Amino acid sequence: MRRRPKDREDPSTDDEKWRAVLTRNGNSDESFVFAVRSTGIYCKPSCPAKRPRRDQVVFFSRSDEAEQTGFRPCKRCRPQDVGPFPQAESIDRICKYIEANLDRKLTLSALSTHAGISPYHLQRTFKRIVGISPRQYVEARRLAKMKRSLRNGETVTKALYKAGFSSRSRLYEKVPNRFGMSPGAFRRGGVGLRIEYTIVDCPLGRLLIGATERGICAVCMGDSDTTVKAALSEDYPSAELHHNDESMLKWVTEFMRYFSGQHLKLNLPIDVQATAFQWRVWKEIQSIPSGKTNTYSKIGSALGAPKGARAVARACATNPVSLVIPCHRVVGEDGGLHGYRWGKKRKQALLLHEQTISRKTANLT
Repeated sequence: MRRRPKDREDPSTDDEKWRAVLTRNGNSDESFVFAVRSTGIYCKPSCPAKRPRRDQVVFFSRSDEAEQTGFRPCKRCRPQDVGPFPQAESIDRICKYIEANLDRKLTLSALSTHAGISPYHLQRTFKRIVGISPRQYVEARRLAKMKRSLRNGETVTKALYKAGFSSRSRLYEKVPNRFGMSPGAFRRGGVGLRIEYTIVDCPLGRLLIGATERGICAVCMGDSDTTVKAALSEDYPSAELHHNDESMLKWVTEFMRYFSGQHLKLNLPIDVQATAFQWRVWKEIQSIPSGKTNTYSKIGSALGAPKGARAVARACATNPVSLVIPCHRVVGEDGGLHGYRWGKKRKQALLLHEQTISRKTANLT
């Protein structure tokens, strides 16, 4: 159970709350807010504004309750930034608790009890900050832990129980959309996975496009066929790789249209492995308009992780389908290109290419 700070005061009656308001008691700021009927504004107890008449005041335990009733937050004390649940820090603590207890039964009820807040408030706040529900986060972390175990050579059965899955059937209910292949195949570097690929010329050198029956799983760029095939083999060391120009023609056509001056369709089906956080980063990257850029830190902030620039950069570095997930559109705070798997020169060329497409499109409208 999360303990309350020693100096925090939690008035239980309206009279106690009113005394806290009159004395501007900052120790009660996380316990409740008060709203003023005559102004339609709500404040925290320590607000420096002039005190209203008692008969005009109504109390709420949370800022969202006051807003749902129709009150607006005070611009002086900003009561929406505090409450009974210090949001960002508490969510971070819950995430760490989940990471350390994946072998336990992590229900919403159990997590809310540990955090000391209601299940409703935990669900609502967690999803707003992290972008997914607590249940989805638990499943994503268990899947990531299982992948690490499989890479270390453990059996599927041992890895799934170690990660907190209750049974093999329970695992397979959660896996299909995240693994991109069966857990056993993943453990063996893609054994049993059939990938068809083709290599074509493009303005940036040789372009390899690989796909499974589900969708595109690899987009590699390099100076030679040997280089791009090595990149594919690195990502899928034990998969069955088949060079098939004919079956890959439909995918090649889309990329050639892009290099000839058309916007690339970002809704192409893909079949890749990813954690929940990687998916969120990649989705955010796909929302960057062609010809524009965004920074690692701003993407982190948009995902509720203002200090997550490095994590965003790692997600970019592990992106196996370049162009479809256009991580070349992510730059440093200083506008620098920084790292790119296929080289900074290609990153710069892609940005210039897309800026040219955007200008031509704008001139036609």
